[in-house]
Amino acid sequence: MEAVKEKPQLQKYPAYKDSGVEWLEEVPEHWELRRLGSRFEERKTKVSDKDFPPLSVTKNGIFPQLDNAAKSNDGDNRKLVKKGDFVINSRSDRKGSSGISDLDGSVSLINIVMKPYNLYGPFSNYLLKSTAFVEENYRIGHGIVADLWTTRFDELKNIKAAFPPFDEQTAIAHFLDEKCGKIDTAITQKQQLIELLKKRKQIIIQNAVTKGLDPNVKMKESDVEWIGQIPVHWEVKKLKHSAALRSDKTVSKFSTMNYLGLENIESWTGNLIETDSETEGQANCFKVGDVLFGKLRPYLAKVLLAKKDGICSGEILAFNANEEVYNSYLHKVMLSYRFIDLIDSSTYGAKMPRANPTFIKHQIIPIPGFDEQQEIVKYINDQVQKSDKTIDFQRQQIEKLKEYKSSLIDAAVTGKIKVS
Repeated sequence: MEAVKEKPQLQKYPAYKDSGVEWLEEVPEHWELRRLGSRFEERKTKVSDKDFPPLSVTKNGIFPQLDNAAKSNDGDNRKLVKKGDFVINSRSDRKGSSGISDLDGSVSLINIVMKPYNLYGPFSNYLLKSTAFVEENYRIGHGIVADLWTTRFDELKNIKAAFPPFDEQTAIAHFLDEKCGKIDTAITQKQQLIELLKKRKQIIIQNAVTKGLDPNVKMKESDVEWIGQIPVHWEVKKLKHSAALRSDKTVSKFSTMNYLGLENIESWTGNLIETDSETEGQANCFKVGDVLFGKLRPYLAKVLLAKKDGICSGEILAFNANEEVYNSYLHKVMLSYRFIDLIDSSTYGAKMPRANPTFIKHQIIPIPGFDEQQEIVKYINDQVQKSDKTIDFQRQQIEKLKEYKSSLIDAAVTGKIKVS
């Protein structure tokens, strides 16, 4: 990690020349400027995925296609890929999806398959996956709108690139393997820390809404599996006795109120995601302070405390807490991971699992005194805020590492730095 942070001073080549190419700028004087068509030949052989296993072209490289991946109905009309070929998706909505294939196989016709000549494979992989090249490849494409933009091999082959001698290609690739490996390790460590912090938040919520905040309080059995022991002065009640499930509905296209879809609720956080979601069908009505619970795929834990009146997807249930229950506390209870697991265990439907509202209403929840509910919510919010700050910081660090990695690759494959 420290090695990544240091960003050691790297040498430059002794002499440079103007490439005459905007995306390359100056390149080392001894590097050869050639069009890609002189180093890559398009492979157009048509094959069947019965003979050559289907491959997926992703931003992380080329991999065997997963069984659940989207497939075309034209399995007999695919392009052959041989080990060592470079494959690039020509569509702009798959920008950056490319890589050297380690396998023989087949890809859909939307991909460009190229056989390299006199190139060290890993170097060409870094070159053609560099941000600088990806943007140039996009620039020379064509289309009606950005989402329907594509680049053909006839266009791609005319892109000028700078090629170092073979031994330098090897040195550059080895250098990037080492440096990028360290960066990737640092990113993975930060991502793991973020996941641990997310789990810690879930544990904080679960413990607070079932055990309270006093570690020395006397406990009793709740006789409810998902709750376990609770403080002796707490009660347990069915959800339907603590909150009413709203039944008001409206037709969305006739309503002037803001519409809320499942996509507007962030999983496991209860945060609102602002989008322009809308629908013309029937919608459920909710009021400010209601706890909104996503019954479709409940394992996603889409639970939101409404900040204003509105309408929502029929897949969202609106619970209105009674006077004995603090609505923010009810929100935390329904967001706790063991409550979510309980509801998820009851779902029906294999492809689109849903929870039954009646089942949810009949679940038992822990109820402390109102003041204690407020204290619990404050404690949870304070702890979650601390974790969120750390998570945000780690995410910023990850983005900086990714930017550094991208700039390092661009600099190495265009000769801005000398690695040997």
